[in-house]
Amino acid sequence: MSLSTTLLRGISGAYFLQSGIGKLNMPTEAAAGLQQFAATGVPQVTKLAPDTFGKFVSYSEIGVAASLLAPVVPNRLAGLMLGAINTGFLSIYFRNDQMTQKDGLRPSEAGTGLSKDIFIAAIAGALIAAPTAAKTKKAGKAEKAEKK
Repeated sequence: MSLSTTLLRGISGAYFLQSGIGKLNMPTEAAAGLQQFAATGVPQVTKLAPDTFGKFVSYSEIGVAASLLAPVVPNRLAGLMLGAINTGFLSIYFRNDQMTQKDGLRPSEAGTGLSKDIFIAAIAGALIAAPTAAKTKKAGKAEKAEKK
């Protein structure tokens, strides 16, 4: 694994791990508030009980963190998992008028916290597009053959 990939996975993995662990024993009232906020982007979450929703979010974030922090998980799979959870976060950002300025893109003061998810989308894209170990090895062999 390259240094750049290690940094992308390590930092975002640590962030998601901390976030998920912080939500593990979330009180029902806090889970309900988070659920209500999440429903602005993904209305279907209202079908869950608040405690179930809180556990779902917590376990999802911990699972994504685990995929990012485990070096045995391929970059593409880790990137796809990060992208999947991030899609929900971005839908909240873009579907909630209070999160963006009038242009619907730039973050408002209230949306600055969620706007970080745009960077997470870029990290997911970089992991998905990163060359696989087999391609890197094959390119290295081809380069050595050209030098001979």
